[in-house]
Amino acid sequence: MNMLNKIFAGRTGYLIGFVTCFGLVGLALSIQTAYNLEPCPLCITQRMFFMGLGLLFLISAFVKPATIYSKFLTVLQVLAALGGAGWAIRHWYLQAHKGEIIADCGVGFDYMFENFPLKKMFTLIFKGTGDCATIDWTLFGLTLPQLGLIAFIGLGAYALYLAKLKNE
Repeated sequence: MNMLNKIFAGRTGYLIGFVTCFGLVGLALSIQTAYNLEPCPLCITQRMFFMGLGLLFLISAFVKPATIYSKFLTVLQVLAALGGAGWAIRHWYLQAHKGEIIADCGVGFDYMFENFPLKKMFTLIFKGTGDCATIDWTLFGLTLPQLGLIAFIGLGAYALYLAKLKNE
C-alpha cells in the first residue's frame, strides 16, 4: 500500500485523475459514435461535470500541497463529483420511471444554450425528456447514468484520497 501511496502522491495522482475524467468523456464519445447514439441534455451535462472535474485535477497537479488553494481545489473537486452524481441520479431516475412519468428532455442542448437564459436552460435540462429516459446502451446490465454515478462517486473518493496524501 505504501508503494501505491508513493505513486499517487504529488502531481502523478492528479494527472491520473485528469486523464481518467477526460478518458471517460472520450469513451462516451466513442460509444456514441460506434452505436450512432444521440446524447440527451443530461448526458451532455454529465460530460461537462467530468470535464470540469478533470480540469480541477489538472490545476491541482500544479498547486503546492497543504495550502489553502490546495484545500479549496479539493472542495471543488468533491462538489463537482457530487454535482455530476446528482445529474446521474436524476438521469437514472428518469430511466427507472419511464412508464410512470412523462419525461421529456425537450429541444437539444445546443438550441437551449443559444436561445434561452441560463436559468431557463438549466430548468429545461433538469426536467429531462423521453430521450433521457431511453436506455440505448448497457455494460454488465448497468446503464450509462449508473456507470456515470459509479465513476463520480469513485472520483470524489479519489479526490479525498489525494488530498489526504498531499497533507501527509
